[in-house]
Amino acid sequence: MIIGYILLSWFPNARDSFIGNLLATFTEPYLRIFRRIIPSIGPIDISPVVALIALRFVALGLFAVIEFIFGRFAG
Repeated sequence: MIIGYILLSWFPNARDSFIGNLLATFTEPYLRIFRRIIPSIGPIDISPVVALIALRFVALGLFAVIEFIFGRFAG
């Protein structure tokens, strides 16, 4: 969803469409956290990239915890 929202920024008025508004509803609360921390570099906003990296680390951490828990029961 974040990648789709980023791609919509490349097209004029695409974020004003139904899909743009729908994606904004779901992604903006998460991206707003990173926009407060990371300033944009001129017209370039790198907070979505950092948000995706953070989301990846969270996913890897969850998989490690699940593997640890189920590894205890299996072994």
